[in-house]
Amino acid sequence: MKSKYDGYSFKLSNNVTRKKVKFHNRYGVELVGDLYLPQNYEGKLSAIAVAGPFGAVKEQAAGLYADEMASRGFAAMAFDPSFIGESGGDIRNVASPDINTEDFSAVVDYLSTQEFIDPNKIGIIGICGFGGMALNAAAMDTRIKATVTSTMYDMSRVSANGYFDAMDTDARYELKQNLNAQRTKDYKNGGFVRAGGVPENLPEDAPFFVKDYHDYYKTERGYTERSLNSNEGWNITSSLSFINLPILQYSDEIRSAVLMIHGEKAHSCYFSRDAFSKLKGDNKELLILPDTVHTDLYDQKDVIPFNKLENFFKENLV
Repeated sequence: MKSKYDGYSFKLSNNVTRKKVKFHNRYGVELVGDLYLPQNYEGKLSAIAVAGPFGAVKEQAAGLYADEMASRGFAAMAFDPSFIGESGGDIRNVASPDINTEDFSAVVDYLSTQEFIDPNKIGIIGICGFGGMALNAAAMDTRIKATVTSTMYDMSRVSANGYFDAMDTDARYELKQNLNAQRTKDYKNGGFVRAGGVPENLPEDAPFFVKDYHDYYKTERGYTERSLNSNEGWNITSSLSFINLPILQYSDEIRSAVLMIHGEKAHSCYFSRDAFSKLKGDNKELLILPDTVHTDLYDQKDVIPFNKLENFFKENLV
């Protein structure tokens, strides 16, 4: 299968330009992003960094969001996090709660130093698993003036507790035993076994959310060649660090504006509801969309409330 638009899962808007840029994070990993700009802009632009979903690449939902925000007058960077897609890192296809949070700040570094961008007007968008990383970045990086999460996953919580918090202490211990046994095998064999992405063929009794992912990652709708979820998935041991490192530990200290968006019928909605309950201040908002499932907010432009996003960033990037 090939993606529809020269490696991308969406069509570039007529009033937007896209160019590839390279920069580095605080750990020296070279990151690669697509910078989307409105055509014929004047003056300094407000800017937005976009990443996610977890296991996706910049040619998928992040790029679609960046393209749409650029069409509305923002500079927008969709980027590949460390170790995946076109971004660097000798070890491939591994996630890190620390480094992937840092990746957002690395984009802020880059955007803040571009002459056509106002460094005081930078926000971020995190989709799915990178919604949690976006909140973590907003708690750490005071240069981030506004944050949007869309169909957010708390990757620490789901890694440690399983879906719907079904994993107890004994089950978590067994999981850690298995993952650490795999570490030994990987080291001995000089490579990393992949977990497998979304399955090619689904059993009839597969949970709805698995079918939901399949409909995006395994069809022309969302497939791209570099996507982990569309292909072999993460390294099996990738979730180990998330089990011990809760990424939302200090989210209650975020002083900048936050808009959290989720679908009412998404299996993952509880992540946003619970994360939002911890936030403080009258500049925080949770928007629950009726009759909306998890992947609707990846690419369904008639569902994603882009007018709301545009107004949110215009009001808060000041």
